Amino acid sequence: MARSSDAGAAAEQVLRLALSRPPTLGPGRLVSIDGPSGSGKTTLATALARLSPDVRVVHLDAMYDGWDGLPRIDVALRGLLEPLTVGRPGRYRRYDWQAGRYAGEVVVAPRPVLVVEGVGAWCPALGELTTVLVWVEAPTDLRLARAVARDGAAMEERLRTWAAAEDAHFAHTGARERADLVVS
Repeated sequence: MARSSDAGAAAEQVLRLALSRPPTLGPGRLVSIDGPSGSGKTTLATALARLSPDVRVVHLDAMYDGWDGLPRIDVALRGLLEPLTVGRPGRYRRYDWQAGRYAGEVVVAPRPVLVVEGVGAWCPALGELTTVLVWVEAPTDLRLARAVARDGAAMEERLRTWAAAEDAHFAHTGARERADLVVS
């Protein structure tokens, strides 16, 4: 497991690693960026997308079934990823956080590199589809401060509840221990 601390350098390292490995998602490669909320996963995914027009990013925030959706994210990921393994577009339902319900479907065409980022981006049942697994982490206090800044102070209690769900999820998946790269 390699370690990195700069998002730009980490993105370059991740892309090089992904492209050096055989495709795992049909003709494409899957980069799963996992880790707790507020750790910097979106920042890393954005840096990856800037490196190449062949990179497509899917944010799990658009796929969770609300605040209680983390335990079922593997079902949504399966619907997205399995069609891509045979060169067909994948799909997922887009969750509207303001309305509190799903609001439409997003189609994801096969790409040379698909980046899935968010809590639960890697799950054991779909692990063989992952070309590179990246774990992103930051100190708990910093992560909470970032999440509150992003979502608002009124959401702090929800964020703390979500953090407990994350802990349970990560204990089950062991994503950090399986990571090819840890970004701090």
